[in-house]
Amino acid sequence: MARGSRSDRSRRGRRGQKPPEGKIRRSQVVTTYGPGAMIDLVHQAVLVGGLDFWSRPTDPALMAPRLRDAIAERFRPLGWELSEEAAFFQPPQGDDKQPSPHVGIQALEFPRWFVCQNPPCRALVHSSGLETRAGRYRHDCSRTQSGECVPVRFVAACPRGHLEEFPWVWFAHSQRGSVCPGPSLRLLEGATGDFSEISVECAACGASAGMAAALVKHFLPLCRGHRPWLGEEGQDSCDQPLRLLVRTASNAYFAQVVSALSVPEKGRELEEAVQGVWDVLKAATAEVLPAFRQIPKVDGALASYSDSEILAVVEALRRGEAVARAALRTAEFQQFVAQPMERPGEGPGEDEEFYARAVRPRGALPPGIARIVLARKLREVRAQVGFTRIAPTLPDLEGEFDLNVQSAPLGLATDWLPATEIRGEGVFLQLDEAAVRQWEERPEVQARGRELLSGYQSWLTGVPVAPPFPGVRFYLLHSLSHLLLSAISLECGYSASAIRERIYCAPAEVAVPMAALLLSTGSSGTEGTLGGLVQQGLDLPEHLGRAWDLGLLCSSDPVCGAHSPDRDPEERFLEGAACHGCLFLAECSCERFNHYLDRALVVPTLGQPAALAFFAERP
Repeated sequence: MARGSRSDRSRRGRRGQKPPEGKIRRSQVVTTYGPGAMIDLVHQAVLVGGLDFWSRPTDPALMAPRLRDAIAERFRPLGWELSEEAAFFQPPQGDDKQPSPHVGIQALEFPRWFVCQNPPCRALVHSSGLETRAGRYRHDCSRTQSGECVPVRFVAACPRGHLEEFPWVWFAHSQRGSVCPGPSLRLLEGATGDFSEISVECAACGASAGMAAALVKHFLPLCRGHRPWLGEEGQDSCDQPLRLLVRTASNAYFAQVVSALSVPEKGRELEEAVQGVWDVLKAATAEVLPAFRQIPKVDGALASYSDSEILAVVEALRRGEAVARAALRTAEFQQFVAQPMERPGEGPGEDEEFYARAVRPRGALPPGIARIVLARKLREVRAQVGFTRIAPTLPDLEGEFDLNVQSAPLGLATDWLPATEIRGEGVFLQLDEAAVRQWEERPEVQARGRELLSGYQSWLTGVPVAPPFPGVRFYLLHSLSHLLLSAISLECGYSASAIRERIYCAPAEVAVPMAALLLSTGSSGTEGTLGGLVQQGLDLPEHLGRAWDLGLLCSSDPVCGAHSPDRDPEERFLEGAACHGCLFLAECSCERFNHYLDRALVVPTLGQPAALAFFAERP
């Protein structure tokens, strides 16, 4: 990553290049430190530039047709075009030996307000009023003394991702109503540095204001739509009120990442097969198709497909329409449940990107479990499509985001997205659909569902846009996933933070109902993993028993077990019986920021009806 501000880099260019002050892994750029993210360097604070300021990636494009089509469909209403052949690239690599603004990722200095560290001074000054000595900003406190300056830790932002300097001059004079002709600001942090003691004062006129006032809703002026990571042309319109933001806080940047597994896609394969023999099939009808299938080249291409499937594709191609494809998670789910049983001696090929087989564990499958599939080879491509600040936006059940609202763009003139490739392994667990439906029909479960829905509706009052309520089925799968992940991590050799969940959920009313989860691990830029997680799939019934034990009692019971999200004074509106003592995981492992959890739906829980539990007895 290129270091420092653009102006600072130009000065260093004339004096000789220096190595970067900080380094970021390429996979981190796609998640934590993408375009628009704020980063602390050794002596500076910078803002990662947008895609237009990145050097063109030299690595080959990452191929993920399903992911590309899904994202392009969301981009199209916004007028954004995604390249057909080169939609995803890994972030460009920097060059430590010959750093240059034309290599790696450009970053700009932000914020540009600095605080003098000389205790008697504490001047709050814009960088344009400071001098640079030995690579550091210094403030001339007096004729005989100067102080080193550090970036101020407060900025202003809005939920749509816009970002700008905190209005220090206006804020210091906000109680007076007018700004004095020659403001001279100081940032005073008190003896303890507690937020309640921080204030800004103007030494010229004596005006002052406590930073606590900036937390009052609608106190700050309206957002002006600044998007500095996009350059001068990035100005946007906005009617949201500005919010005070600590630039290193966890709510300063929420990357919107969409991912897809590289699984065979039956719809795309059939379309390609039909196009390969289109000279014959362009005249196909229901009456003549059986005769066409007697032709050797047609039979060889379409032997595994039914007449109805072939005719549907033929009709779509005649109309010039795209062949309907399953959504991201639905297509993956269908592949997992269609896998044959594992046979001795079978194994993945060297060039295969997806290899999975159903297995019979050493013990019988517990009641409520339909299938266990071991994925010995997985390839996942994760692409960042946008980001938000202040509050995260949650994806829908297919793992996709509504890009039309509350999403900041990564670039203005690019047709590609930053992505990373993960290769690893996983264990797929499918619940018995009939058992899940019977469980959903219980009066106690339906009552709990209404309670969780009420909490979700209370949460919506503070969220501009959110996906629909996922339903009680998702709470069950998500909670089971967290319990099982914790149980497996004790045996598989990977820490819990190294294992990620992937939830497959769809209600019973849709064409392809889903109730399954995938626990996977992997690494970027390597050949994958060593099989420690996959091997645990053979002992999955035993791990389910341990997961049941983990959820049975929480160290915070009975408070945790009896928690209701409905009108909760603590505003934990998206959690039932769930807390850090039982269900919460590291956020790198959880898809939903530890939301939508309730262990009472999985195991009998203190303070809740026993009929809520899907697993009434230990598996």
